[in-house]
Amino acid sequence: MVARMKEVGPNRFREDYGRYYEDFEVGHIYEHRPGRPMTQADNTWFTLLTMNQHPLHFDLDYAKHSEFGKPLVNSAFTLAVVAGMSVSDVSQKTIANLGWDKIRLTAPVFAGDTIYAESEVLSKRESKSRPTAGIVTVKTTGLKADGTVFMTYERSMLTPKRGHAVDDKAELY
Repeated sequence: MVARMKEVGPNRFREDYGRYYEDFEVGHIYEHRPGRPMTQADNTWFTLLTMNQHPLHFDLDYAKHSEFGKPLVNSAFTLAVVAGMSVSDVSQKTIANLGWDKIRLTAPVFAGDTIYAESEVLSKRESKSRPTAGIVTVKTTGLKADGTVFMTYERSMLTPKRGHAVDDKAELY
């Protein structure tokens, strides 16, 4: 998402990211950039930080005897990175994530792979309980630089309508 500039005071402007409910159109696809190279250090730190004890993610000798021949990047790490890549386009203004569904891991990711993401708008509807927001559902796809799809998931978010996002109140920060 290209930053927009909004005036927050006389001769004062602030960059603004994210989309309002009105900005989403079913069928639109947003390509998230930049890409992110996966490193073994990131993989090891994330795996140990989250108390994942599976040696396939950080024990080189163990992993070389697996069908992959080398450590796999922790899928929870790739999910976190792919979700993070989508924030400036899809959920920067979101009030709340309402649910994650249909998470599919379709190919392994290894240290040295650079990953990208894109999100397609599947549906949108006005909120029944919040007249200043709507519910947007996207399908996000994680891709390796060679185009291999390694992950897909759907996510629904409560998204504010124009003029009702936290960052519309310039005096807050």
